[in-house]
Amino acid sequence: MKKEILKIGGMTCASCAANIENALRKKEGIIEASVNIASEKANLVFNSEKISLDEIKKTIEKLGFITKEEIRGGGNPEIAKLKKRLLISSIFGLPLIYIVMGKMIGLPMINLTMMNNITIQFILSTIVIVVNFSLWKAGFKGLIKFIPNMDSLIFIGTASAYFYSIAVFISFLSNPQITSIHLYFESAVFILLFITFGKYLEAITKGKTSEAIKKLAGLQPKEATVIKDGKEIKTPISEVQVGDIILVKPGEKIPVDGIIINGYSGVDQQTITGESIPVEKKIGDEVIGATVNMTGSLKLKATKVGKDTMLSHIIKTVEEAMGSKAPIQLLADKVSFYFVPSVIAISIISAIVWLILGQPFAFALTIFVAVLIVACPCALGLATPTAVMMGTGLAAKNGILIKSSKALEIAEKIDMIVFDKTGTLTKGKPVTTDVIEISKSKNEILQLAASIEKHSEHPLAQAIIESAEKNNLQLSEITNFQAVIGKGVSCKIENKVVLFGTRKLMNDNKIDTEEIENQMQELENQGKTSMILSQEKEIIGIIAVADTLKEFSSQAIDVLKKMNKKVAIITGDNKRVGQAIANELKIDRVLAEVLPQEKSAEIKKLQNEGSIVAMIGDGINDAPALAQADLGIALGSGTDIAMETGEIVLIKDDLRDVVTAIDLSKYTMGKIKQNLFWAFFYNSAGIPIAAGILYPLTGWLLNPSFAAAAMAFSSVSVVSNSLLMKRYKPKVE
Repeated sequence: MKKEILKIGGMTCASCAANIENALRKKEGIIEASVNIASEKANLVFNSEKISLDEIKKTIEKLGFITKEEIRGGGNPEIAKLKKRLLISSIFGLPLIYIVMGKMIGLPMINLTMMNNITIQFILSTIVIVVNFSLWKAGFKGLIKFIPNMDSLIFIGTASAYFYSIAVFISFLSNPQITSIHLYFESAVFILLFITFGKYLEAITKGKTSEAIKKLAGLQPKEATVIKDGKEIKTPISEVQVGDIILVKPGEKIPVDGIIINGYSGVDQQTITGESIPVEKKIGDEVIGATVNMTGSLKLKATKVGKDTMLSHIIKTVEEAMGSKAPIQLLADKVSFYFVPSVIAISIISAIVWLILGQPFAFALTIFVAVLIVACPCALGLATPTAVMMGTGLAAKNGILIKSSKALEIAEKIDMIVFDKTGTLTKGKPVTTDVIEISKSKNEILQLAASIEKHSEHPLAQAIIESAEKNNLQLSEITNFQAVIGKGVSCKIENKVVLFGTRKLMNDNKIDTEEIENQMQELENQGKTSMILSQEKEIIGIIAVADTLKEFSSQAIDVLKKMNKKVAIITGDNKRVGQAIANELKIDRVLAEVLPQEKSAEIKKLQNEGSIVAMIGDGINDAPALAQADLGIALGSGTDIAMETGEIVLIKDDLRDVVTAIDLSKYTMGKIKQNLFWAFFYNSAGIPIAAGILYPLTGWLLNPSFAAAAMAFSSVSVVSNSLLMKRYKPKVE
C-alpha cells in the first residue's frame, strides 16, 4: 500500500473533484481517492503492484485535467494568470458595458449609429471571449466527455448569448431598416468578466487558507554549519547527513533534528510546539529542526535529516489533513456530482415552459442563461475544505496535529475523555517516597529492589535505582530475571527467589499479604504506588513511589468539565492510587488495575454504554486503547510513534491542548455548517428566481449579468467566512 499527495490543475468546481474521484475509484488498485477542490490536491492510497502513479496521472489527464508538481514559496502562477486575464477583460469589457448600460444610469453617451454600435459590441465581446477562451475550452471538454462542470454551465450560457447576438447581427446586416433589436453581447462579457473576477478573488482567498503550510515550509533554514576535520563548513541543508556534527550559534535556526553533544542554551520552540517560553537544552537533550537557538552556542549530532525531520513529518501530516474529507462533506459531494447535469436540465425546461406560455425567444434565452450562470456548485465544494484547511492550520500553529478531517469532526462529538495516568496526567518521573521495613533494613530492601529493577523498563524502576544510587548502594548480580506484565518482576539473587511487585504477584506465588494490608492501604490512600518485596516467599519490605501531576493537568480537567465532558482515569495501579489522583483532580471515574492489553477492552465497555470516547495516552504502550477509542489523542513531543498512533497528536506535553483540540474542532465544524447552509440556501433561492418564478408577481427577471455577480459573490463569501477563523482564540492559554 502506498500513499501519495498529487497536485491537480484545471479544476473549477466541486463537480470536477467528484468526477476525478469517481474515475479513480473505478480503477483496480485504488484503495482510497479523495480530491480537495480548495487545496487542489488528491490524497491517494493505492496498491503499487496493481497500478502505478503514472497510470493514475494518465487517468486524471484523460479527463482534461493536469497533474503537476507543487511549487512551495514564491508567487502563485495561477493568481498572476487570472490577474492578467481580468485586466485585459476589463480593458475591453467595461467599454462595452458602458455603451450598452451607461444610458440606463444617466452617464453621458457617445452618439453612435446602430451599425457602429453593434459592430463595436461584436468586436469587444469577441476579444473578451478570446481572452477567456480557456473557460470555453474547459466547459466544452466537460460536455463532450459527459462530465459537465461549472465551466460547462458558463460555456453554454455565454456561448448561447454570444451566438444568438451574432445571429441577430447578421439578420440586421441583411435588413438595416430594423430599428429595435435585442442583443446579449454585454451579458456574455459581463458574465465572463465577473467569473474571472470571482476566480481571481477565490484564488487569493484559497491561497490564504493554506498559509499554515507555506509558513511551516518556510521555517527550514537553507544551510547548516557542519564541523569536519575541525573546520566549520557552510553546507546546503540538502547535503547534511545523519551523524554530522553541526554548530549552531546564538540567534541561528537549528537546521535539523539532533542531540546536543556540547553546550547549553535556551531554545525557542514556539514555531513547532506553540510554547511561548524558550526551553532549556543541555548535553543529551534532543532538539528540533527549525527552532531557534537563543543564547549559547550548541554542537549537535544530526539524528534526522530531510523528509525524516519532525518539521517534514508535521508538514506531511497537515497536508494530508487538509486534503482529507470530513464525513459531513459527503452530502455536498453527492449533490455536486449530480448538480451540473440537473442545472442544464432545469435551464432547458424553464426556457421551454416560458416559450410554451407565449414569451418570445429572447425572454426564454434570458431565463436559460440566468439559470445556468446563477447555479454555481463552487460554494458547495468550497464550504467544507476551506474550513478544514483553516482549522488544521490553526491547530498546527498551536502545536496540535490533526491528522484527518474525520478526526476534526469526531472531536466535536466526544462526551467521555479517558486519560492514561502515568506520563499523561502525571510527569512519568516518579520518586521513591517510603521504604517500609518488615524483616530487613531500609538499605537492604533498597539494594535488592534496585538490583532487580536495573533490568526492568517499567517507569517506576528508575526512581528506585536513583534512590539506591543516592545511598551509594552496590547492586547485586541477578539471574532468571522475568517480567510479569502488569504485576511485577521475579529473579534469583544468590540462589534465592526474589519477587518485587503487586499483591497479585504475591498471591499468584502463594504469599500472604494480609499482615501488611493496612500499611499498603495507608500509602495508597496518599496516591503512592506501593510495591512489595519478598525473598523465598517471605515479605521483607515495602517500597512506595509517587508520581507528580503535570503542571496544567488540573486546569485542563476543570475546563473539560465546564465543557460538560465526562472525564475518567485509566491506570494499571490499584483503585486507591488511582482514586487519590482522581480526588486531587476532581475526576469522578477511575478504571484501575487495568493491564496494558486490557485497556482497549475498557474503552470498548465505555463505548457500549453509549459514550463517544477520546483516549489520551503517550502513543506507545497505549496504542491499542488509542486505536479502539472513537478518537485517539497521543502525547509524545512529536515522536514518530506518537505521529503514527494518535489521530490527533499534541506536540508538546501540555494537557491544555486537549481542550484546544476539542474546542477548535467544535469551532471548525460550526464554520462548516454555516458555509454549507449558505451554499445550499443560495442555490435553493437562486435557481427558482433565475427561472422566473417572481416574474408573474413582480414583472422582474434576473439579468444574467447579475446572476454572474451573485455566483462569484457566493464562492468568495464562503471562503471569506472560513478566513474569519483566524480570529480564533484558545479557551486556555
